[in-house]
Amino acid sequence: MTVSRARLADWVCCLALIAGAVIMVFPIYWMFATSVRPHAEIFEAVARLLPSSLSWNNFSAVLTRYPVLAWLDNSVIIAVVAVALTVFINLLCGYTFAKFRFPGRNILFFAILGALMVPIQVILVPEFLIVSWLGLLNTHLGVILPRAAEAFGIFMVRQFMVSIPDELMEAARLDGAGEFAIFFRIVLPLSKPIIAVLVIFTFMWRWNDFAWPLVALTNQDMFTVPLGLNLLRGEVNPDWGNVMALALLSLLPMLAIFLAFQRYLVQGIASTGLR
Repeated sequence: MTVSRARLADWVCCLALIAGAVIMVFPIYWMFATSVRPHAEIFEAVARLLPSSLSWNNFSAVLTRYPVLAWLDNSVIIAVVAVALTVFINLLCGYTFAKFRFPGRNILFFAILGALMVPIQVILVPEFLIVSWLGLLNTHLGVILPRAAEAFGIFMVRQFMVSIPDELMEAARLDGAGEFAIFFRIVLPLSKPIIAVLVIFTFMWRWNDFAWPLVALTNQDMFTVPLGLNLLRGEVNPDWGNVMALALLSLLPMLAIFLAFQRYLVQGIASTGLR
């Protein structure tokens, strides 16, 4: 009886996981199905689960009618540079809070955590004035620099690096290693899981960021993919096949980043103490 109950529980768990996976994947499938449907079929009264035929015209149309390649190029530059800069700054700050003792450390750390409660809408105007004063409007740096450090990333790194034994750093100092040598040669190799988490989260945030690029970028040639999607959607008679085609293209880089770093994702999140 116990074995049968255990098998029943396993089957229920598997069915629940399958159902959850279907619910999560279905929007992506519908995006793909809409992007390859014939144009007339999109507006039928009864929606079909499967398209009657595959039409790739929406992809070619959106690439020729709009500067999609420029939008993708802008998004890639902003996301990649922002990931490299933000991850490096978060690692340095998290390491400092985890392994160094200095006056006001806890107060400063709690102040950084308090920044998590500030909505982005509150700081949009000051950020815009600063970026405008620096002459960085309609530039990649104007989008990247205001988000160069993330309070949530600093918190995660600090929580992860607290678990790294202090004895490793003390032994390196006794051998004559400097602080930067310790950071690059000892701390970073042990921090691969949290680095993977930061890369995935930061890339996702930068790639999908809409509010700040909408304020900082006014030239359509400098638009990112989310701004381009908003431009297509805001037309008088939007072509939803084109919108879905561009949305599907914008999803591919995030899937690639997740697949590249997903082996460290669970370990990194678990090591930070987040539940």
